[in-house]
Amino acid sequence: MCEVIRLDINEDYAYTGIIKAGDFCFLNFCVGNVGGTIEQQINGAFDEMEKRLAMLGLTLENVIHMDCLFRDVWNIPVMEKIIKERFHGKYPVRKSIQTEFAHSGGPDGLQFQVDAVAYNV
Repeated sequence: MCEVIRLDINEDYAYTGIIKAGDFCFLNFCVGNVGGTIEQQINGAFDEMEKRLAMLGLTLENVIHMDCLFRDVWNIPVMEKIIKERFHGKYPVRKSIQTEFAHSGGPDGLQFQVDAVAYNV
């Protein structure tokens, strides 16, 4: 039987930042640089993802699936450029979704969030 490991727990909002279950790791609500440009927010989200993955000795190259949430889905090309810079050709499968974020920053705050699954090889 595999152990479930929960790390980066947020008691205020009742979520876990990363869960390891067997060979898979599940990450949610990776955001960063809220209020900054879309480039800053995408890089900030990937910085947060890297920080959580490092808790389990993993990197962005272990990520196999991403759900990318945008306030404006027309920013996908910005994300694709950043993915090319940061994932070194080991691209995960992904989908992009446009949404209105329920976030304290309102329309000028959160522009991008990413949830992901990583494989612990």
